[in-house]
Amino acid sequence: MNEYELTVYEEVEEWKRKIMRRSGMMNRLSKKAQGKINEFIPEKVHEVMTESIKAMVKATLFGSQVTTNMDQARGMTLAERDDLARKKISTFQKTAIIEGAGTGAGGILLGLADFPLLLTIKMKYLFETAAVYGFDTKNYDERLFILHVFQLAFSSDEIRKNTLYEIENWETRKQALVEMDWRQFQQEYRDYIDLVKMLQLVPGIGAFVGAYANNNLLKHLGETAMNAFRLRILQKAPEL
Repeated sequence: MNEYELTVYEEVEEWKRKIMRRSGMMNRLSKKAQGKINEFIPEKVHEVMTESIKAMVKATLFGSQVTTNMDQARGMTLAERDDLARKKISTFQKTAIIEGAGTGAGGILLGLADFPLLLTIKMKYLFETAAVYGFDTKNYDERLFILHVFQLAFSSDEIRKNTLYEIENWETRKQALVEMDWRQFQQEYRDYIDLVKMLQLVPGIGAFVGAYANNNLLKHLGETAMNAFRLRILQKAPEL
């Protein structure tokens, strides 16, 4: 590893330690309450929601793949890739802020439209970041990796730790990971964002809440994606 890669290695290790920390009490109580609510939701509703999210994500994956320039960072150093990745985060944060403010100000009907719109922004961002770090999303296993990065960012403690393990050992684990657990995927994501998205529907504060929440969600996803891709690059770097 060169000097910059050693610095990145320390940053990635600190990020992994943060991922492994237990969530705060409020987050744990919120997750417990949402778990109880999910128990009262009929199984048929869970099935419909799972299939809806699955179809929505797969459509978004296809669209993002078509519109992403896979050669945009060809020949760049890791430092240059990191710089471009940070610029991507900033750009997508601004897009998410505008989207959140617009749907938040529009009341319940536009608020409901926020879910698929924000999901599209997040997935497009992940495709762009994969391209920045030189991973070809035309390959199925790279699209599957993107979904694991998404799940790592938006899940509870136990699922987050299990997903980090899969990402750390991707080259040996990807052959066994044929398909996502879509039920788990949609429920973890929905539970993660439910509270703030409900506040976005409140008249008078919806626009502010939507803009603020979307900015933070993209920032969090950006940190997760950058470090997940950097981790894979560092695993291939020759040791000193």
